[in-house]
Amino acid sequence: MLKIAPSILSADFAKLGEEVVAVDKAGADWIHIDVMDGHFVPNLTFGPCVIKAIRSYTDKPFDVHLMIDPAQEYLKEYADAGADIITVHAEADKHLHRSVQMIKDLGKTAGVSLNPATPVNAVKYVLDEIDMILVMSVNPGFGGQKFIPSQLEKIKRLKDMIGDRDIDIQVDGGVNPATIKSVVDAGANVVVAGSAVFGGDYAENIKAIHEAAK
Repeated sequence: MLKIAPSILSADFAKLGEEVVAVDKAGADWIHIDVMDGHFVPNLTFGPCVIKAIRSYTDKPFDVHLMIDPAQEYLKEYADAGADIITVHAEADKHLHRSVQMIKDLGKTAGVSLNPATPVNAVKYVLDEIDMILVMSVNPGFGGQKFIPSQLEKIKRLKDMIGDRDIDIQVDGGVNPATIKSVVDAGANVVVAGSAVFGGDYAENIKAIHEAAK
């Protein structure tokens, strides 16, 4: 089944805890948290203290996407703050296998993210270690960008590479009712949605994505 992980990057930061509660009640499967360092990507967002502060507002999994370089030295901090899923970028960590092993040793679900220009082979030698691959369908750093169509072919190729392994394919960037069906048809089973959820009626927005996916 399709899982929807609303990104709180598009939420109202002045009432972040309330926004988490609202999107949980609206039908979110996971809560997606975009961590940006102003170095690996041109934006600054959430540190571990913010994640810890909102952890008590929901029991839904915290899906923490680390757009930071380096990531390894901060993995334990984010795990301790309440992350359930920790995704690192293949482009950021020089020792990707070690990062994945560290996440697993912390008892967390391990994901690897690929930027739009990064080939699928970047995850070839960690496929037996990871739980999720995150395909960036926009260039990371800002919400509200348009979906990059070339990433559909990447999703298909990853689906073939994964074979019968139990690995989620997550897509982040420009996902909305107009793009969701092509994303799901290509092989994704988890999508991140920011501006497509946080605006108007959250429950209706999530429902619209599910219905368009069919």
